[in-house]
Amino acid sequence: MSDSITHPLDDPGADPFAVAADAAADIARLTGVDRHDIALTLGSGWGKAADLIGETTATLAATDVTGFSAPALAGHVGSLRSILTSSGKRVLVIGARTHYYEGHGVRRVVHSVRTAAATGAKTMVLTNGAGGIKPTWTPGQPVLISDHINLTGDSPLEGATFIDLTDLYSTRLRDLARHVDPSLEEGVYCQFRGPQYETPAEVRMAKTIGGHIVGMSTTLEAIAARESGMEILGFSLITNMAAGIQTTPLSHREVLEAGQAAEPVISALLARVIGQL
Repeated sequence: MSDSITHPLDDPGADPFAVAADAAADIARLTGVDRHDIALTLGSGWGKAADLIGETTATLAATDVTGFSAPALAGHVGSLRSILTSSGKRVLVIGARTHYYEGHGVRRVVHSVRTAAATGAKTMVLTNGAGGIKPTWTPGQPVLISDHINLTGDSPLEGATFIDLTDLYSTRLRDLARHVDPSLEEGVYCQFRGPQYETPAEVRMAKTIGGHIVGMSTTLEAIAARESGMEILGFSLITNMAAGIQTTPLSHREVLEAGQAAEPVISALLARVIGQL
């Protein structure tokens, strides 16, 4: 399904869950896999993990699946992969993330998550590249997301839909990740609207209200995953220190370079964690 003005999720009367069900049917048909157990969204710096999880049995362009768009950001591969792990589980790897700042609306931002749930996945692993606020952190360091603050002013929930987010980023899954790597630290992720980087004052605000990580993705996806009944694990790769903490100007090139440098280590870590799910 290519991106166009007739995109199925742009119709206000469309049922986003029905569109997700159609997308899941496309994935089953194109991969030959009726059901997936785990879904993994790959953010900046995490791409190599897909090669380490298990045997890739199918790869398809995301635009061949109902409701998916080509990624607008360099560093995102624009494909979906079905991977069989050594333990016999099926992982749907999503390399096509729609960001909120692209202006397509929240339904399209969370479509990949709802599709993953419709394929049968009960666990959603969300990864991203982000700025760090804690001064003890360094670029290239992976951290667990323990909670989030949604600063987009938006939500994927529609109407009187009330969802408990108390343990949104599963304590059980974070404990499992720390069993794999006891050195993992964690923090609260703040999603800003973007696409501009945060100002030093905004970073100070985030710190004051309890944030440790700043970025432009993940929170809306996590809410949608919880609405769909999934258990969620979140990872941030600290690609740079946030504005006002880092003394040099921020740039997307810096994010990509930090992700490339850290990719072998963090991808191996992520693959080991998924192997335990």
